[in-house]
Amino acid sequence: MKKLLVITSILGFLNFSNLMALELKQNNTQIEKIFKENNINGTFILYDIEKDKVIGYNPERSKLQFPPASTFKIFNSLIALSSGTVKNVDDYFYEYDGSKMYLKTWENDMNLRKAIKVSQVPAYQKLATLIGYKNMKQNITNLKFGNSDIGTEENLTTFWLEGPLKVSAIEQANILGKLATNTLPYSKKDQEKVLEIIKLESGKNWTLYGKTGWGTKNVKTPIGWFIGILRENEKFYSFAINMDTKDVKSLPLREDIAKKSLKALGLLKN
Repeated sequence: MKKLLVITSILGFLNFSNLMALELKQNNTQIEKIFKENNINGTFILYDIEKDKVIGYNPERSKLQFPPASTFKIFNSLIALSSGTVKNVDDYFYEYDGSKMYLKTWENDMNLRKAIKVSQVPAYQKLATLIGYKNMKQNITNLKFGNSDIGTEENLTTFWLEGPLKVSAIEQANILGKLATNTLPYSKKDQEKVLEIIKLESGKNWTLYGKTGWGTKNVKTPIGWFIGILRENEKFYSFAINMDTKDVKSLPLREDIAKKSLKALGLLKN
């Protein structure tokens, strides 16, 4: 176990200096088949962190940048923790005012643990204002997140939803690889806490972490995201899928195709 952590930490350190270093050079035929069977225009990236190897589908699309939408809540949480904006993931920072909201699950006071599970947009917009424009801008620069553009102070509560911040699938997989190995420029404790609150499910020898997103503003076609980390047999993998997602009924395909792609690669066993 210690040997594994040392190896992955070294790989993370070497790669963090250039988040554009990863590249998908060819299609995996099994994953290509999954996309075509579902008539989906999109891309899937799997980054094997230990081997420093990228596998996936649609090299050209994997480089295209789109607003991260709600997947950015992972990094909004990390910035909030590291800056001391919230004390911990159970520290309540959002007070529900009693008004009717887009989702019934949003109608509660929120801490990071609860807000990220229900993807509560107003809570994370409040969090961004608490972090502040200058602090947020500096953190995005430090993370080398996508195009690192959050616009002006007027964009502080919308930059990840409708731009100007944009990121590609290959960039998402790369930065998540650093989160998995605690090699982002933040404390190990904060990175582990963020990983804890995005845990989705687990099997006999694996645990899946992740966050979905749906970008509908300032894009020609709405973009569905599902990004995350898989820990299986003491190895870490990061992944990202984005796909054209025109309506709500298509949203489950983000996770469905990602999981099928992982299984096609021999992962998510049992």
